[in-house]
Amino acid sequence: MTASILSLPAADRWCAEMLPKVSRTFALNIRFLPASLERAVRVAYLLCRIADTIEDDGAADPALKASLLDRMLDAFEGPDAEARFLAEAQVIGGAADHVALVRGTGIVLLVFRDLPSAARDRVQHWVTEMVVGMKKFVLRYPRGLRIESLPEYREYCWYVAGTVGHMLTDLWRAYDPRRFGAQQYDRLLARAKEFGEALQTVNILKDIAWDAEHENAIYIPGQSLRAHGSSHETILSPAHEAANHAAVREYVELAWHDLDEALEYTLAIPRRHPAIRMFCILPLLMAQATLRDLEGSRAMLRRGGTVKISRGEVKALLVVAPLLVMSNAGLRWLTSRVRRKPFVLAPAR
Repeated sequence: MTASILSLPAADRWCAEMLPKVSRTFALNIRFLPASLERAVRVAYLLCRIADTIEDDGAADPALKASLLDRMLDAFEGPDAEARFLAEAQVIGGAADHVALVRGTGIVLLVFRDLPSAARDRVQHWVTEMVVGMKKFVLRYPRGLRIESLPEYREYCWYVAGTVGHMLTDLWRAYDPRRFGAQQYDRLLARAKEFGEALQTVNILKDIAWDAEHENAIYIPGQSLRAHGSSHETILSPAHEAANHAAVREYVELAWHDLDEALEYTLAIPRRHPAIRMFCILPLLMAQATLRDLEGSRAMLRRGGTVKISRGEVKALLVVAPLLVMSNAGLRWLTSRVRRKPFVLAPAR
């Protein structure tokens, strides 16, 4: 399917249908946003996912991936550059839905070009920052990503997640510049990086084995692993499981810190925007629950293993979070409760 044969409403429908195929979790919370803001955030997310799919293709030559990332940015400029990107991107592989998204980049860009100019400018700015960073790491580690130090880990997380926190903050302001004025915007901006990076670190920790086995990527820094008697080469070794778990604990603590900052970010969103608050608090609660379970697990360090919260807890959070979203005290209580033990509702009698 190409953008040239689609009407704008059809392109919007395609994007809406594609989102849950590439991220079920993100599709859960985006539906709380008002329509125009949901549209901008959806397009922004899909553009980020297109770049991520290119970066994650373990079979593609690194130089080709770097070139494609450049071509993706060029595609913002118009149909000719977009056509060149689409022609070259045919080689990208991976999960079928992610590949379909890359091949539908023109459809996403059709909707992108119809966004209000302020939103369009901010999305392009932050997607560019992300893609430039991805290219840097693709070329730095041509044989597969192997983060070496904590500063490098932070650098990587900035490019792939901190930028998202800033982009969302800019989209809130573009949507309602009066209620997200200079003072309010600065309060959010102070923690926007941590908001994005907190969710990224939890995803990294729960998927250590998946990333190593399926994407040839190891994000736990080599320096941390060696300090505990392990290495990138033995990240999934049963004999080194205790050492690997000790190294991972350092990043669990880092994630808790960033999640605390992410909560303060969410509570700083004006109460007159409960939809934006709900959009932010739901993934934060799920990340809190995942990190809680991850602390007592080693499944993510075993081949084929990962850490997931129960469907029952997800459903309970979807029921209770909207009831408390207007109350800072209520949200503080809920996040504290989720951090201690699984949050499930008692069955009706």
